[in-house]
Amino acid sequence: MDTSGDTLMGNMEVPGSSNMRTVNGSFQPPLSMEPTPLGSTPDISAETGSRLNISDDDDYQDSLDGWDDSAETENAGEKPPRLLPLAYLRTGLCYDDRMRYHAEMAATSDFHPEDPRRIYYIFKELCQAGLVDDPMAERPLVPNTLLRIDARFATREEICTIHTPEHFDFIQRTQFMEDDELLGLEQSMDSLYFNRLSFESALLSCGGAIETVKAVVTRQVKNAIAVIRPPGHHAEVDRPGGFCLFNNVPVASHVCRDLHPDTCRKILILDWDVHHGNGIQNAFYDDPNVLYISIHVYQDGKFYPGGPEGDMNYCGAGAGIGKNINIPWPTKGMGDGDYMFAFQQIVMPIAMEFSPDLVIIAAGFDAAAGDELGGCFVSPTCYAHMTHMLMTLAEGKVCVCLEGGYNFRSISKSALAVTRTLMGEPPDRLPPTAATNYAIKTVRNVARTQSKYWRCMFPQEPINDQVRGERMHDVLRDYQATHYWDQYRMNSLYVFRSELSQSFKDQVLATPNFEDKKNLLVIFHDPPDVIGVPDATTGKLVLHNTWLADEAQGIIKWAVDHGFGVIDVNIPPHISASSSSRTVEEPDVDKRKAMTEKLAFYLWENYIEVNDHDHVFLMGIGNAFYGIARLLAQKDTVYQNTSGVISFVADNPLLPIKNSDNPWLQKWYYDNSLVFIAPAHQAWITHSEKKVSKRYGNMIKSTRDRMPELLVTHRKEIFEFLAERAEIEIGDELEADASGDGMNNGEETESEKEGEKDPMIIKQENFSGDENGSANGTENGSAKRRNGSTSVITTSTNNLTVTAPRSTRSSIPPNSPSSLLVEPSTTNPTPSAGTPQPPTSAPSTDSFASTSGPTGSGSQAANP
Repeated sequence: MDTSGDTLMGNMEVPGSSNMRTVNGSFQPPLSMEPTPLGSTPDISAETGSRLNISDDDDYQDSLDGWDDSAETENAGEKPPRLLPLAYLRTGLCYDDRMRYHAEMAATSDFHPEDPRRIYYIFKELCQAGLVDDPMAERPLVPNTLLRIDARFATREEICTIHTPEHFDFIQRTQFMEDDELLGLEQSMDSLYFNRLSFESALLSCGGAIETVKAVVTRQVKNAIAVIRPPGHHAEVDRPGGFCLFNNVPVASHVCRDLHPDTCRKILILDWDVHHGNGIQNAFYDDPNVLYISIHVYQDGKFYPGGPEGDMNYCGAGAGIGKNINIPWPTKGMGDGDYMFAFQQIVMPIAMEFSPDLVIIAAGFDAAAGDELGGCFVSPTCYAHMTHMLMTLAEGKVCVCLEGGYNFRSISKSALAVTRTLMGEPPDRLPPTAATNYAIKTVRNVARTQSKYWRCMFPQEPINDQVRGERMHDVLRDYQATHYWDQYRMNSLYVFRSELSQSFKDQVLATPNFEDKKNLLVIFHDPPDVIGVPDATTGKLVLHNTWLADEAQGIIKWAVDHGFGVIDVNIPPHISASSSSRTVEEPDVDKRKAMTEKLAFYLWENYIEVNDHDHVFLMGIGNAFYGIARLLAQKDTVYQNTSGVISFVADNPLLPIKNSDNPWLQKWYYDNSLVFIAPAHQAWITHSEKKVSKRYGNMIKSTRDRMPELLVTHRKEIFEFLAERAEIEIGDELEADASGDGMNNGEETESEKEGEKDPMIIKQENFSGDENGSANGTENGSAKRRNGSTSVITTSTNNLTVTAPRSTRSSIPPNSPSSLLVEPSTTNPTPSAGTPQPPTSAPSTDSFASTSGPTGSGSQAANP
């Protein structure tokens, strides 16, 4: 074939025509079979019986009993040879140089990613591998080279099986537009460019997809690859988008299903492009006979094409419910182990249960290693393995249609690996690999979501709206608050909020009189890990085989024993609604970040900065460190009054501390921090061959991967760091403290001993109750306190406050719903002694919410 553009343009076919041809001499059939032109290939399945010498009156043999090797040998010359009908079919290839004529109008040094040379380099790679009988191919060629399938112009009727007539007419009008109009479209539309040949290139791309699928469905080839452009999977029914003009795969699927309803009724479309195929999804969202599976980077809807449609909860609609499956990666950087895990756990089990008549791969290669737009690390070998698994479906009827992929070398090598696999070569061996935590979590969540629609998916949904229960992170915090009161007399700090949630109860706990301590340790942490093995089918945890790993309490114990004040801040990944939904919820990352940052600023301005501590230490465990990072970066008074920062990073992101207005902050953070990072963290891959920036702090590579183990392993280093900077002496007890379990082993703490000296406090206070109560009073001015398990509530009258043991710990107005936070009183209550309270200075106006009282400002009442 002459691949020059001029010759191809001179031979341009009339739209609607169809022509296929073979390359002479490239197919050498066995024995006496003669080469057959592609257009007249007979129905091989009709001859199967005669070739196998099966007569109508033959009895079916269930075993090999009575098999006579000698008789078979004697009559071997009289029988026709046995044949494997599909083994001698060739793999098809659709490629046409004319698709390269869709190009940018204004040539610049900054090439558009959807470069016309993409398909040329793929075709050249196939030729150099000897797979194509073409003048540019390197000799010798492989046996049974690729059978060429000619592209043609798709017709208006074919394209309008998916797209609206208005959409077709709009693309068609670009043939007649002036240059200025085309450049204007490029500026105004979503990642698109046009020239006056874009329409014809798009028709060829769509027509090439149709002819490729038809050739596979009619068994003219055993499988095929279509090297076509412009791509299609972002094109919506009524508009183009994302480099795409017409949606090639849906059009080809719809046309072939209409032409061959008996042999092409159920279609699986597997989209491994790094971007979600929103156009394909919406084209078949309510179609029960098209199963669409997309593996893509999602990043909580921030990765192109953006929005929620690529999330796992979009499962189809109407009759098509369950036939749309999204596997949304939460981040870039996914690799072979992640994709193989998704295929083995989700794609192949569901595909086999669906049992398609045809498989179409929307093959974008922008997840390949080296593609900067995708940012992932999928190897050509992995693409070959995924193709190989899909070839076990639909009797091997597999079509590969090119979508994205913008690194010439990456797409060429990946397409070559896929093509060799289609032709019958087994994939190369994958090196030992494993899925990342991101992939495991995503795949497990997808399996749970799809378990409602597919029998092969486990575990099933663990709970429904008819079952009542509390979310465990709320239950665990209540337990922590009770335990910390018993051990260290830690009490709830008042934080005003504009909304109510069970998750806010006891969110901030503090040791008694922390404001008077010389040294203060502030810990922001995720909820402790609950470790157990769920039932494989039901997802239930067996309580006696489930453990709570709360290793942070060992650090709290050490700090309390050495005279530190401690503020413990719990940052739940999910804020439980007041209506308490029973469905499985994904963490709201943005809401959690905003809440953490605002809480960090509130505590600093109202409880930390206003006190005269010699040393303040900030510790972040897991994702909760985000609040500390923002506090350090945005508020100069923080690092100026902080003696040290400690961070633990397991599978959470490593956060930098930087401020463009303060270049010294990075050096300060590096000199005054300990950042313990799990050995398998991406940070060590990213920074392995270059100098690590100081904005990430003093990075220490741990020997442990899980957060509880990180906390235990590095206790000694933490204690030495705190002791040295707090200028306190520690003796031989350091080793015992570092190896302890964080519990008292039955011994009384200092705070408990102090509590014994003063079991009941009767104190004259300037206390003024109101209808809403105060931060530690009831509606009639009650004050509560806990000591052991005894619960006594005494009231305050005539400014006399009697505080006695109680069974709940809170500095929150008890008369609010569920003892949660409510609008503050317009009066100024005076707290009871011994209970942590807001500082005596006026709190910051930059708080969780503002209320308009008699003074017109303030988020909580200030003590006079």
